[in-house]
Amino acid sequence: MSQYLDELFSLRGRTAVVTGGSSGIGGAIADALCRAGAETVLVARDEARLEERTQRLVAEGGTASWIAADLSSRDGTLSLVNTLRISGQEPDILVTAAAVNLRPPLGELTDDDWDLTMTVNLEAPHLLGQRFGPGMAARGWGRIIHIASQQSVRAFGNSGAYGVSKAGVAGLARSQAEAWSPNGVCVNAIAPGFVRTPLTEAVFAEPGRAEAMARRTMIGRNGDPEDFAGLAVFLASNASAYVTGQLLFLDGGFSAT
Repeated sequence: MSQYLDELFSLRGRTAVVTGGSSGIGGAIADALCRAGAETVLVARDEARLEERTQRLVAEGGTASWIAADLSSRDGTLSLVNTLRISGQEPDILVTAAAVNLRPPLGELTDDDWDLTMTVNLEAPHLLGQRFGPGMAARGWGRIIHIASQQSVRAFGNSGAYGVSKAGVAGLARSQAEAWSPNGVCVNAIAPGFVRTPLTEAVFAEPGRAEAMARRTMIGRNGDPEDFAGLAVFLASNASAYVTGQLLFLDGGFSAT
């Protein structure tokens, strides 16, 4: 049984790169991939958080390192690509979890809000895919996992530019899957429910909001970052070889109500 599960889910011998890997959903996914055996590179802006998380993974017996990068500009994303290539850490598994969550009322949305949201949430996943997807295809194996949103398919809570960017992420996953899945690269997106992370602290601080959102789920609670571990390992592993181009909802039934 152990050998069978290893064949399905072990990530030993794979290199995983996780943007937004210092905290929240990205951090939990980085933990899971590392514990499943992948050499995991955590990417974010906060060096202290990156160092702390990486040290913990290494202390637990994992192979992990970190790169501080700012994905709010094309140059910043391309600099990350160059750093990964120079260090010999071109990914077999790419997870794009870095995001910004600016959602003023649409009529108050500034051009700078729009540009920053699109650059971090959509352009960075596109550029990283463009630089690393063809290499995965040439090697005959790869996994790309994007973090989308409920706003990929429905508008609520001033979805604004954020909703547009996350709808784009879902479309990006389909387009990348079409391009590279014939060569063994599976590309999917995960749509979280309402999850307590640094990105949602302001929403959780609104009186009664968290409780109301929990009541909308079938399970009766909001999400935790650790809820993403199992799905991430599945999508990153050999077990998901026939799963591609999908938007998978991990939301406790929120999207089904």
